[in-house]
Amino acid sequence: MSGTESGKGLRILAGVSPGEVRVALLAGDELREAWVERPARPDGVGDLHRARVSALAPGMAGAFLALEGSETGFLPEGEMPGKRGGLSEGQGVLVRVSRAAQGGKGPRLTGRLAAAELALAPAEGPPKLLARGPDAALRLARALPAAPVVTDGAALAARLRAALGEARVTLSPHPVFDAALEAELAALAEPEVPLPGGGRLLIHPTPALTAIDVDAGPVAGQDRAAQLRLNQAAVAEAARQIRLRRLAGGILLDLAGLSLKQRAAFAEPLGKALAPDGLAQLLGLGPLGLFEIRRQRVHPPLHEVLAGPLTPGLAALRQAVREAAAQPGRRLALRAGPALLAALQALPGALDEAAAAMAWPLALRPDPTLPLAGWVLEEMPHGG
Repeated sequence: MSGTESGKGLRILAGVSPGEVRVALLAGDELREAWVERPARPDGVGDLHRARVSALAPGMAGAFLALEGSETGFLPEGEMPGKRGGLSEGQGVLVRVSRAAQGGKGPRLTGRLAAAELALAPAEGPPKLLARGPDAALRLARALPAAPVVTDGAALAARLRAALGEARVTLSPHPVFDAALEAELAALAEPEVPLPGGGRLLIHPTPALTAIDVDAGPVAGQDRAAQLRLNQAAVAEAARQIRLRRLAGGILLDLAGLSLKQRAAFAEPLGKALAPDGLAQLLGLGPLGLFEIRRQRVHPPLHEVLAGPLTPGLAALRQAVREAAAQPGRRLALRAGPALLAALQALPGALDEAAAAMAWPLALRPDPTLPLAGWVLEEMPHGG
């Protein structure tokens, strides 16, 4: 959660399906934040560890710490407990993950802990995961104490009620995501965002930066006032998409047309649009006429979470469970490419959760002719 919203007028929806929990923060019908989590593969942010200093790195102003499971995290000097630079190799230290791992690098750590965290375990001893950090639904609920929480997962509802109180959490007998919200979540994986009145945003993340281009489309041939309206809409939507997709690092925004002087007039509205997102900072307008934005990375960006065949595979499980609930007694098979089926089999618990919800296992049928994200649910004959 970022920004300064209190939670008044907001609501939190948490949809639970095999292998996945999807969380949406809504203001009325407007989607403000979207989270997709795979509980079997948490991003680790907020986890508490007993770690061991494996190497001091004065050139990098920090130290590398060994974590449970042969993972290594980085502890910056400014986040070390007590006196800076007071650690030694082999020393035990209690730390929390402050930023998820990225690009082959381990997680970022902090040793600045609360008294309750320090009391969990002695610092000396083998590396060990002491406690998992809160999931998205709980993080949002704690940050927005006035926002009600609605979930369709009984186990999640029980955990949230234990942490937030009975009255705050509602267990829905139906899926909490309707067709419109499902479509909006799916659109967050796409590079194109239509703009009201014409035109579109084109969002292209790369390992080095994210480029956001405003394509005027049919508006390009209209008058200057139409182009200004297009860019006004683009500035607001770009800020919204940056937050929704959790884009991080350097972000360049290229408006449509306009001189450098005309573009400079959009600095103030862009800054205001970014303001609710406490992780984003407008750096200014560069000499090429591109707005430069920096957004702090904490959790992985949505495009990293949704990449690969696992996302369509989990969508197939979600649909299979819904079809089985709508027509009890049906036995279904999932026909899909080998990579998609392998991704499902590699995610602990996903297929077992689907089988438990459907009352029998979902048959898997490899079909190399289907595209990577392609899948088909088929009805199996009785006894088949």
